[in-house]
Amino acid sequence: MVSRVIPVDPFDLVIFGATGDLARRKILPGLFHRFTVGQMPEGARIVGAARSELDADSFRKMIRDSLLEFAPKLAQESAALEQFLAMVHYMRVDAAGDAGWSGLKDLMRDDVVRAFYLSVSPSLFGTIGGKLHDHGIATAESRIVVEKPFGHDLETAQVLNADLRANFDESQIYRIDHYLGKETVQNLMALRFANALWEPLWNSTHIDHVQITVSESLGVEGRGEYYDKSGAMRDMVQNHLMQLLCLTAMEPPSRFDPNAVRDEKVKVIEALEPVVQKDIARGQYRAAQGEGSYCDHAGDPDSRTESFVAMKVKIANWRWAGTPFYLRTGKKLRGRSSEIAVIFRDPPHMIFPAMEGHKGNALIIRLQPDEGITLRNTIKDPGPGGMRLAEVSLDMTFADALGEQATPQDAYERLIMDVIRGDQTLFMRGDEVEAAWAWADPIIHGWEETRQPPYPYDPGSSGPEEALMLMHRDGRRWREITRKDET
Repeated sequence: MVSRVIPVDPFDLVIFGATGDLARRKILPGLFHRFTVGQMPEGARIVGAARSELDADSFRKMIRDSLLEFAPKLAQESAALEQFLAMVHYMRVDAAGDAGWSGLKDLMRDDVVRAFYLSVSPSLFGTIGGKLHDHGIATAESRIVVEKPFGHDLETAQVLNADLRANFDESQIYRIDHYLGKETVQNLMALRFANALWEPLWNSTHIDHVQITVSESLGVEGRGEYYDKSGAMRDMVQNHLMQLLCLTAMEPPSRFDPNAVRDEKVKVIEALEPVVQKDIARGQYRAAQGEGSYCDHAGDPDSRTESFVAMKVKIANWRWAGTPFYLRTGKKLRGRSSEIAVIFRDPPHMIFPAMEGHKGNALIIRLQPDEGITLRNTIKDPGPGGMRLAEVSLDMTFADALGEQATPQDAYERLIMDVIRGDQTLFMRGDEVEAAWAWADPIIHGWEETRQPPYPYDPGSSGPEEALMLMHRDGRRWREITRKDET
């Protein structure tokens, strides 16, 4: 079964910071894949905008090299590469000055969608937005895409929101979180709200707890100086894990509409109880087997920035009272794995003999790798010898069930196409971002006041022992992080 691809309308997409790493690794390969499967129309145009002294041919060569490096199979086998490159233009634009803006305005067309992707430092969001407005490049129908980090705390997020809203309406602003573009994340909404099976069970009466894990086997090598200013809490929990929590816990929206969906997500964040320090485990990986420690990679031997966070989160509403959500993320762990595990309560009365190690029912939503859904069930172990129970899984991997050809290979593909369609469902609204920071800031401030260093943990482990104890105190266990190669 191959997914149906619906082409979008013709567009002009301007990528500010088009010579940067994100554009080369993610944005341009993603657009190329959407082109090869027929989703980008002939009237589409991609305009790179940066300070580099390049002409159009040099920029196209850079894109060709990027595609051969980051999408080699597609670029080498596809006859569409030259057609795609013909859609590409380049403008040298000075974000802080006036150079290039009049030329960019002349390049824009009036009869297509205009979108502006700001793959630049957040400090330039307001400046570029103002230039687009002052030079008459952005219209009332234009869309602007901004990357994370969206603020360093609540105060800076509010400033960024004010800068953007000075020139764009909220309906024009697309705050991108690539985790929301993953097929499995979107399928979580379909699983919950398009099937009569799950919603009656999706509450504290039937669900014992929920585990949300995003683990990485790589460290912060090469980006330690940047990461040391954020840490796992700002880099992952406040945005990525918060989004997964919201989609798992939110109430059914009245309709599948961007604002209706985002209204329910905001309600979840506002219902979060303050997290006490005893329900948090911070960690920092140490050196092992000739590899450097986090402090080595960060360039600061006294760094107290966390590379791992685990915490128990409670939601104060009728649906989830009594059902904790355990969040966990970290670097240099046993493997690369992102999943949401919904662990159901045991039957109220077990008529079969107790079975050691019995795990019960669980719904596992895998985000990466091998995106898919697994449902763990208990059955009778075949054969004579009495009623022996065994656990089996109903497993669906999206690539096998739905086909790979038209499925987005990277979350950025889906999200950029949603921008062109004008669909904000999978993008964060301003009040949602601020609500998440309002919840996260007291946790971070608590760490800064106590000055307690993170607990050390070994690379290739599941994190510090204190994270295991966080679950053990409640009579529960983390799911194992399986060893997978980082890709």
